[in-house]
Amino acid sequence: MKQELATVCKSLHLGYVMEAYEAIPFNDRSDYLLGVLQAELQGREMSRIRRLMKKARFPQIKTLEDYDFEAVTFPVHCNRELLTDLMFLERKENVVMLGKVGTGKTHLATALGVEACRRGHEVRFFRVHDLVAQLQEKYQTGTLHRFQRELNRAELLILDEMGFVPFHKDGAELLFNVISECYEQRSVIVTSNLEFGQWNTVFGDARLTAALVDRLVHHAHVLAFTGESYRLKHALSGAKSS
Repeated sequence: MKQELATVCKSLHLGYVMEAYEAIPFNDRSDYLLGVLQAELQGREMSRIRRLMKKARFPQIKTLEDYDFEAVTFPVHCNRELLTDLMFLERKENVVMLGKVGTGKTHLATALGVEACRRGHEVRFFRVHDLVAQLQEKYQTGTLHRFQRELNRAELLILDEMGFVPFHKDGAELLFNVISECYEQRSVIVTSNLEFGQWNTVFGDARLTAALVDRLVHHAHVLAFTGESYRLKHALSGAKSS
């Protein structure tokens, strides 16, 4: 009987019924059938979230539940609730996180990306220098258009560590094109340890930098991160206790 049930579930593409049907309480037939179907739906939803998380390629998983917002200064038109409810994503707005190294920018950006995946949104996470390297490689091999189509499927693009490594002119222009494609079409989260006035040191072209910043901040929430590096504080506290 169990083998027959497995065969029927496979034919109907019910991938999660076999895992759950024995654990569902049996009160009456309707309740039991509803429980079985709900288990199938839940299994499919969890599988979808896992696929979205895998495609996002987060370097590590961070969540909003364990994030401390003490170091974050919000602009007047944004607050913690609007940010964590992903209202910016629904409105195709951007989030720019500026502050010193180690103040929690990447953690928050990743946590927002994870939450977006949980809610069924397509997300892509890149260290900026890695993305630029990929763009240059795809351009040289003639596969840039295909790669750009893949990027355009994302509803949220996270660009981490803008400003750590200066770009060659070609790389800067390719990155500019990616961000331009996102303008008013999808949301971008950018983290940087540099103020906007210093971004020219990364892109090496004043006009290109001005145009890029203009597109990013037109529909954006700019968050300031203050305080000491979390990693430095942790290291110092460990040294004191030893």
